[in-house]
Amino acid sequence: MRVTLQPTWRIILFLLILELIFGGRLATLLSSPIQTLTTLACLLIALTIHEFAHALAADRLGDPNPRLQGRLSLNPLRHLDPVGTLLIITTGFGWGKPVEFDAYNLRRPVTDGALIAAAGPASNFILAALIAIFLRFGLQFIPTSSYTLPLMLFLVQLFSVNLSLGIFNLVPLYPLDGHHILRALLPSSEARHRYDAFNRHFGLIVSLLLILPIFGGKSIISQLTTPTFQAFTHFLLGI
Repeated sequence: MRVTLQPTWRIILFLLILELIFGGRLATLLSSPIQTLTTLACLLIALTIHEFAHALAADRLGDPNPRLQGRLSLNPLRHLDPVGTLLIITTGFGWGKPVEFDAYNLRRPVTDGALIAAAGPASNFILAALIAIFLRFGLQFIPTSSYTLPLMLFLVQLFSVNLSLGIFNLVPLYPLDGHHILRALLPSSEARHRYDAFNRHFGLIVSLLLILPIFGGKSIISQLTTPTFQAFTHFLLGI
């Protein structure tokens, strides 16, 4: 049984085209090119780490497919998805090439599948924490120069992107990584079958209602994840 840890491109393409139309992302792209390029670079780094972590976890848990597909690499080109990359450029949000693993190669398919799913967000949290440590305690040891401020701003952006990506992917919403984790926590195979059936029929509808900013200009997901992001930022950076 082959499992894909990322949304199918048709679902996300539809979601992000709507976001592009109603969110005015192209205007931001054109008005702030330097900021846009910085954000794109940070997204590229975060997505590469995220997908590599999925592949590494699957490999360590017994599935050779990610290795055979060349996904055990920190080369961003190994993890870029054409549609996801295009949408990163145009909307500021996208995804990497899906990491696939064969559950039949795992000793504990349900539990190990959840660990593989969790590896992606965990890698983003680890990178965000390392950046925060450097910003709080290491930056002071770097001699002040004309590059200090741009470096600090880039690291803050990279911190924000990784933290946001990690939090967002842990939302137990089909078909994010959190969805696979929640599925593993269900008490029985029958419950998982019902959960899968529900998502096949209604998962996209629920995703649309929760992700798109159709309620007062803000999405329900953002109203849940933003306070979490702010709390972690305060804890890690002290701001």
